[in-house]
Amino acid sequence: MTEALFPRMTRRTVERRRALAPGPEDAFRGFSDAVFAEGALDARTKQLIAVAVGHATGCPYCIRAHTKMARRAGASDEAIMEAIWVAAEMMAGAGMSHAALALAALDEDDARRDGGS
Repeated sequence: MTEALFPRMTRRTVERRRALAPGPEDAFRGFSDAVFAEGALDARTKQLIAVAVGHATGCPYCIRAHTKMARRAGASDEAIMEAIWVAAEMMAGAGMSHAALALAALDEDDARRDGGS
């Protein structure tokens, strides 16, 4: 028997979520509609950003939904994969860059030890 870690989002799930907290649900829906409306960025670009961020945040629901929406907005499979690689590089780069915090902490500890002896 196989049980999914993340159950599929269904109409029933969305309806139940709204029934339990209609105000936040409606507010989020309005926010989402405003964010994804055509503006300085076109729908395709916004959806590619959403695919990348979905991967960066690890949200399986975002990944599934925005991958489909990106394709429907005109993104090629190659563009979608490239957006995923951008997210992967940014996450790896952040980890590498944050080494500066550890190195600074080591320097501070060295200075404390050297100054304290």
